[in-house]
Amino acid sequence: MLKARDDQHAFVAFERVQKSYDGENLVVKDLNLDIARGEFLTMLGPSGSGKTTCLMMLAGFETATHGEIRLDGREINNIPPHKRGIGMVFQNYALFPHMSVAENLSFPLEVRKIGKSDREAKIKRALDMVQMGDFAGRRPAQLSGGQQQRIALARALVFEPELVLMDEPLGALDKQLRETLQFEITNLAHQLGITTVYVTHDQTEALTMSDRVAVFDDGRIQQLAPPDELYEQPQNSFVAQFIGENNTLTGTVSKIDARTCVVRLDSGEEIDAVPVNVTEVGETTLISIRPERVEIDPQLGPNAHTLQAEVLEFIYMGDVFRTRLRVAGRDDFIVKTRNRADQVRLNPGQQVSIGWLPQDCRALDR
Repeated sequence: MLKARDDQHAFVAFERVQKSYDGENLVVKDLNLDIARGEFLTMLGPSGSGKTTCLMMLAGFETATHGEIRLDGREINNIPPHKRGIGMVFQNYALFPHMSVAENLSFPLEVRKIGKSDREAKIKRALDMVQMGDFAGRRPAQLSGGQQQRIALARALVFEPELVLMDEPLGALDKQLRETLQFEITNLAHQLGITTVYVTHDQTEALTMSDRVAVFDDGRIQQLAPPDELYEQPQNSFVAQFIGENNTLTGTVSKIDARTCVVRLDSGEEIDAVPVNVTEVGETTLISIRPERVEIDPQLGPNAHTLQAEVLEFIYMGDVFRTRLRVAGRDDFIVKTRNRADQVRLNPGQQVSIGWLPQDCRALDR
């Protein structure tokens, strides 16, 4: 079972939760997940992986086929959405177009029968939190996309929920605005101590914003970890490929112990790697190496692996150079090097040596 960092303080709990729409095929398979109070957890995965279905079951818009969902120790499977006390932010903002900004924020307070003076104070506080205090009288159509998303966030926070769910809230925004709001949402959630469950298919967004990330595929959590651990120590080939850019080489385990293994590549070379989910000699494996861990004309010392490579592309990207190489029979091996004043430009067809440290190379399932 996948647990929160402090098992006794799990604020949200999924216990053996399953979901099927047709009675045969499971879109969520035996989910066990605890989320700590105040945690910012992101559910990350491709379309159809089950992440949004999990969010909708937590919100109450979908019903679990099997298992139990608890909020602050209380089972909520049969509690309707409007009685769960959960704030929601969607990609399409879901603002009422015929209402002003203030009226949009007032609506969830009126539903909870909060008095007028308290409503006004809460609305002002929520708008100030998202830097929209001067926009109370405008209609949604008079706002930009980024402003509408700030109002949607304020509406989710205005009744001071302990849990906020966000479903691809920044997907419709341009890159620069998206990055700005990523930091604003994260900082706000931590300042207010709100437990946040955030759904996205954007890996950078997940790594930037989260305390932990649950990577979904085929209805299951493939790995649950803090962002740095997820990136640096992927537990299987799906996570390694889905999170960030990744180089892969294929081969067969020729020697193995608890801390290291030797892999004979399909092209014949032998390299050392960290055995992650290979256990015996003869197993086929996929080697994972991050592009920034590889050096061209390496100066890494005697323990480094070196291979010969042919330059296929050398691309200037501003802060980094991206070099595509032919390595061990593959044409998709990428090296990223920081832009330095002494950077030597490489030409297609040029032969170079590349290298990396064995601890940066992981032997995963093929």
